[in-house]
Amino acid sequence: MKIKGYLDQSLSLQFVGLMARFLLFIIIGAVIITIGYIQLNAYHAAQDETLERKETIIQRIDTSFNQAFFDFRGYFAYNNEVLKDSGYAQEDKLRSFIADFQEVAVTNEDFIFIENVREFLSYYYTDLIPVMIADYEQGNVDEIQTIANDGVTNKLEIFQEEVRSYRLKVDGQIESNYKLHAERNGYVLLVVGLYLAGIIFLLFRMTRTMFINIGRPISEFAGVANEIATGKDADMNFMSDRKDELGQLSDAFKKMVKTLQSKEQDLLGQNEELIAQQDELEVQKEELENVLIHLQQSENNLKLRNEFVKGISNSLNKQTVLQEIIVNMCKVTEADQGIISFLEEKDFASYGVSKAGEVQFLANLDNGLHERLMQSKNSFTVTRELEQDEKGLHEGKSYAYDLYFPVIDVENEVGAVLVLSRYGTPFPTDKIEEYEGFTKQISISLENIQMYDKTEGDRKRNQAILNTVLEGIQLVDLNGQTVQVNQKLRSVFSCQDWNAEIIGLSAAEWTNEMVAHVEDKEAFKAFFSRAIEAEEMDDFFQYTLQNKNEIYKVYATSLFDEEEKIGTVFVHRDITKEAEIDQMKSEFVSTVSHELRTPLASIYGYTELMLNRTLKPEKQKKYLTTIYQETTRLTSLINDFLDVQRMEAGKQSYAKKYVDLVKIIDKVVDTQQINASLHHFNVIIDSDHTTVLGDQDKLEQVFTNLISNAIKYSPDGGEIAIQLYQDGNYLKTAIKDEGLGIPKDALANLFAKFYRVDNSDRKTIGGTGLGLSIVKEISHAHDGDVAVSSEYGKGSTFTLSLPLVESIATTETSPENEVVENAFTVFVVEDDYSLATLIEQELMENKFSVYHYTKALDAINQLSHHMPDAIVLDLNLEKGEMDGWEFMGELKKMDAKYSDIPIIISSALEEKDKSFALGAIDYLVKPYKASDLSRTILQILLMKEKRGQIFIPDADKK
Repeated sequence: MKIKGYLDQSLSLQFVGLMARFLLFIIIGAVIITIGYIQLNAYHAAQDETLERKETIIQRIDTSFNQAFFDFRGYFAYNNEVLKDSGYAQEDKLRSFIADFQEVAVTNEDFIFIENVREFLSYYYTDLIPVMIADYEQGNVDEIQTIANDGVTNKLEIFQEEVRSYRLKVDGQIESNYKLHAERNGYVLLVVGLYLAGIIFLLFRMTRTMFINIGRPISEFAGVANEIATGKDADMNFMSDRKDELGQLSDAFKKMVKTLQSKEQDLLGQNEELIAQQDELEVQKEELENVLIHLQQSENNLKLRNEFVKGISNSLNKQTVLQEIIVNMCKVTEADQGIISFLEEKDFASYGVSKAGEVQFLANLDNGLHERLMQSKNSFTVTRELEQDEKGLHEGKSYAYDLYFPVIDVENEVGAVLVLSRYGTPFPTDKIEEYEGFTKQISISLENIQMYDKTEGDRKRNQAILNTVLEGIQLVDLNGQTVQVNQKLRSVFSCQDWNAEIIGLSAAEWTNEMVAHVEDKEAFKAFFSRAIEAEEMDDFFQYTLQNKNEIYKVYATSLFDEEEKIGTVFVHRDITKEAEIDQMKSEFVSTVSHELRTPLASIYGYTELMLNRTLKPEKQKKYLTTIYQETTRLTSLINDFLDVQRMEAGKQSYAKKYVDLVKIIDKVVDTQQINASLHHFNVIIDSDHTTVLGDQDKLEQVFTNLISNAIKYSPDGGEIAIQLYQDGNYLKTAIKDEGLGIPKDALANLFAKFYRVDNSDRKTIGGTGLGLSIVKEISHAHDGDVAVSSEYGKGSTFTLSLPLVESIATTETSPENEVVENAFTVFVVEDDYSLATLIEQELMENKFSVYHYTKALDAINQLSHHMPDAIVLDLNLEKGEMDGWEFMGELKKMDAKYSDIPIIISSALEEKDKSFALGAIDYLVKPYKASDLSRTILQILLMKEKRGQIFIPDADKK
């Protein structure tokens, strides 16, 4: 019994122990691998969250500091209190960000960084800003500049660079953590592979052991059984030396040979048990394979995440990045379609969405789901039944699952919305947190793009400002390579014709292009070379463009950053007009000196002779005549200066009346002919209408200047032809001489003040250069103009154009006064005979036909006989008769041709509004100058084309 017990115990315990160790190995290995994988993922997820939070806080610190810098600079630039308050408000935000960063600080570098930020915050808001604001509010701008130049700007830039560097370092840590995570997952896969290989090896060893210890004896049993089954004699002494269960089994087999058939079911049962064990091993193998598949999926997810980060980081173009985001998010989440859109800018990108769907989405950004997203700032899923156009070829009910994500900006506000859709199967809930991690990366990327867009916008705005500057501006670096230019510089040197774009050209290239356009080429190149090479430059150079007669002055100033030169700024300023003005001033001073000194010398000389010598009466008269002539000449010269001054100030007055140009021309010719013995005057009148409305004295001055110029500039004599002719609505006077003529290049400036043609043959001819300028001003004041044509060496023709007025001639006399044919007819309805006589005399002197009536009814009855061009009406007429108000009312009821006659009220009453309402054109309050009435009638009839024009006068006009 002892041996039997021992044998029973040895094989069974061996088998059970082996199976127990095998199962224990599988369980322990699976537990270790699972726990290790979970802890590894949890560790790296925690690292990712900490690093991303660090990066977000650093970015907020950087943004808040930049906002403070810009706010305080804006306050100093524009004295805007709102910007100052905004700058101080950033301090609280920064302290809050420092406290947030303190919670996630782990390394010594984190604590050093946060201490540096805290120190700079204290320095900036405690030591720097209060001092600069105090100086600024006290007006000490120079003190602020001194503080800035003493290194404050450098400190600010160093601090900004430290923040950016530390942010880049945190970005690197995030990327390193991603890479380490992927690398460790690879190690886990390797361990799993080794673990599976160990299991397979143990299975092989177990199977082999079982085959050796069980299979072979069983095979012997089978041989014996076959022999017994066939009726042969079998050797029943097999396994007689075994003391284990198989030996026991052999003994039992020997004893039970005769009952082998009855025990067959037992053997089959044992065989089925073995098959079950094999099936269990297959199940365990499948489980291990599923673990391996899960690990492979994790590896694929990491690859997709890396591709996602890479895709949104390779560009700063907003639309490109948005498209990359939506495409990669659809890949990562296995979504069928998706769309991402900003809430403010309305920029968006979609994947798998139709144009109509895009329009619908953008038009409903303020719907309930998006409001829920902005309020909760958490993702959520919506299940909905598919619309008919979304089903495609499928029938029946189908569902879509929409996943909404908020993209949070640095201000913790929802800046964009991301929506993904899947058809048929919902999004896995265990992946939502991972997807939300992607949205954090999206937020960082979009924030970077917005910062880049703002910077690019500032750059374009600065370039646009430069392009508005009238001077050409060019910035080059230390090597002379062009960094920036404005549009004016391009136009100066015809940049559109250059072989290459000026930006980026070396010093040799752009100077060679420029020098081709200037005259003094070597000096031009030497100046630019000297300016670029100099340590400090503040000089200028003047050059002239070829074939353009344009003069430019280029200023060169070295550009410094702190005390280090970083480039040179060239400013090209057009001084052509200044040079011309300087030249004109010099010529004017020279001319005026000569013109003033010459008559003064004569006056002084002859006066001295008369004082110091005893002269005969005829000599005295001759000397006095000369003195008088020179004084008149000097007075005329001074009057020209005064006329120009009055015209420029708009204070020149004109007393305009009807004048005959023939009489003025004859008078001027008679006066000028005394000093023109070598010249022959030929006055040609080719028009029956020679009357104009103008100031007789000013028109005499015009013709005096033009005819005297014709005499002066034809020193050898010859004919001076003066032709008067009609051209349309203008009366033109052409004054032609046979003198020196005018060069073509001088014609454009001929009527400019102080301008004189610079020819040697004109040096001996006096003049200030004001005469033609005065002629131009007077002609314009008379609604006319003056023009010139000339052939150099053969003479010139000046043509004066003035508005034509029909001739006036007397033909009949009314019972009460003289009537002038073809003149304007005026009815005067006035019951005061003295005032009526004064009005008649004034109007007749201005060549009006005047009819006087003391009663309004008489004037109405005469309308059918004499059609007036205007009516002067008194409102208070004889009692018991029709007054002025009734007269205007009656006139309105008559034929339209009468109701359009302009009425000028002449009354002592202040009833302007009522008079204008009844149709009056102007209103004169007694007493007034009679000339005011004639001038008013002339303006109404001539300026407004006589009849049918509505003239709204100044309500305060008297």
